Amino acid sequence: MYITFHKCFIVVLHALVVVARQDRRNVLFIVADDLRTSLGCYGDVTVKSPNIDQLASKSHVFLNAFAQQAVCAPSRTSMLTSRRPDTTRLYDFKSYWRVHSGNYTTLPQYFKSQGYVTMSVGKVFHPGIASNHTDDYPYSWSIPAYHPSSFRFEKEKMCKGEDGRLHANLLCAVNVTEQPGGTLPDMESGDEAVRLLKTQASDGNPFFLAVGFHKPHIPFRIPQEYLHLYPIEHMTLAPDPNVPKSLPPVAYNPWTDIRKRDDVQKLNISFPYGPVPKDFQLRIRQHYYAAVSYVDAQVGRLLSALDTLGLAQSTIVVFTSDHGWSLGEHGEWAKYSNFDVATRVPLIFYVPEPPASYSVLKESTFPFVDVFSPSEVIFKTDQIVENVVELVAIFPTVSHLAGLKTPPPCPEMSFKEELCTEGRNLAHEFKPKKKKINEEAVSFSQYPRPADTPQENSDLPDLKDIKVMGYSLRTYDYRFTLWLGFDPKTYQVNVSDVHAGELYMLVDDPGEDNNVYDDFEQHSMMMIRTKMKNMPPTVSVQTRMNLQLLYLTAGMKINAREAQ
Repeated sequence: MYITFHKCFIVVLHALVVVARQDRRNVLFIVADDLRTSLGCYGDVTVKSPNIDQLASKSHVFLNAFAQQAVCAPSRTSMLTSRRPDTTRLYDFKSYWRVHSGNYTTLPQYFKSQGYVTMSVGKVFHPGIASNHTDDYPYSWSIPAYHPSSFRFEKEKMCKGEDGRLHANLLCAVNVTEQPGGTLPDMESGDEAVRLLKTQASDGNPFFLAVGFHKPHIPFRIPQEYLHLYPIEHMTLAPDPNVPKSLPPVAYNPWTDIRKRDDVQKLNISFPYGPVPKDFQLRIRQHYYAAVSYVDAQVGRLLSALDTLGLAQSTIVVFTSDHGWSLGEHGEWAKYSNFDVATRVPLIFYVPEPPASYSVLKESTFPFVDVFSPSEVIFKTDQIVENVVELVAIFPTVSHLAGLKTPPPCPEMSFKEELCTEGRNLAHEFKPKKKKINEEAVSFSQYPRPADTPQENSDLPDLKDIKVMGYSLRTYDYRFTLWLGFDPKTYQVNVSDVHAGELYMLVDDPGEDNNVYDDFEQHSMMMIRTKMKNMPPTVSVQTRMNLQLLYLTAGMKINAREAQ
């Protein structure tokens, strides 16, 4: 009789666990590669991004979200561990944080520990040493990460040139039927992600599915038909295509990886400041926008499948990018800087309504939108958040939205803390009444340099070569950057060793073209540096710079009043 009772108890307990799992929200985490805020929902009037705009129309959209470092591996590691690059100690592509700095719990690992099935498709972690050549499996994922087989052709000569031969070009619009396997990496990733969604829909267990699309990362190896969306005669140059005179040389990104492409090498552009010919600039911008529309179509496929499978009502969708990309602004291309165009990213949270609010006859949530059709989704939502936020905030925010306990804030020194966050939970920003701009909200980004002037390795220096670290503080009104001496052996920054500074007044200068750092009287700058130097060594660079910016801007306001 005891055995019978025990069996019944186990059956009932199992049933309760299944019900509890079914009540938990799934997560679909979508991350694009090198996608700046060139989306319709972010006010870009050139781009065609109807599927992402449709997602945004039903979501909370953060207009001022920033990455912590504008290059793939450091940014993705920071985002997925919720730790800043100075904590992961990853500034390049050549170390694994669990060995190099600390055994930090990742976002998918945390969900896995809470009973979720966690899956990775495409480029989520940066592949290679930075994720232990396994995409951090088995720590982060329930099954090995999936990578599209066609990605191995990305760096090969796949682009047909005017001579009819194949080249390793930057501009690489192709006939997909002529590509190996008749496909491209993001198409393969989309297929695999849909397959996994179908599996999970029938399984019933809560899941965390991360899907990383490779585009618009270079080369622009995309289906050629997407170029037709952007006739070259309709393309325009960046509004500020020249290198600003007030830009410190250490801040300049010489876009070395772009120069290595066959079609760019033929242009014979002088290093480091030689401008790209205007006709080629237009073609780069055309191909970038076409790549964005190509990614939009893959996102649309994924969301449509989520909808068709009946998962849209139980799945949180997060859409973001690892960092932005310069399209000729400041005479720069690619990422590798602290400017808005390189650090600002889309950040969109779709949070499904409670099940009770849905009816059987409810319209489809995410019907696929054909970007080539004349009808396009017009972005419209009252769930816009303008406050400055950071990608390290994704971990605590998604945890909260899914009903999990939010990781605790990290202490000042957190190398031994496996589970904590250096971001903040953004869920309170979702409340419709919080419309007032928080001028004190800040985002911190950083970028390393090997020297004070542009070098061949300025864009991506190895750790051992880093001599200067540019710390950048972004508020709603200002961007403030200090380039400080850095010791790669000790990972220590010397706050007294100021190599250069930048200060941009965003109200009057949204493109960050006029650096007014040197416009202040010398004694004022000396006073600020003295204040920084006299602070206790335990005070972080971020705290120091925040106080410094408050001091600077307070002075501006006083001077403005005196001038009236």
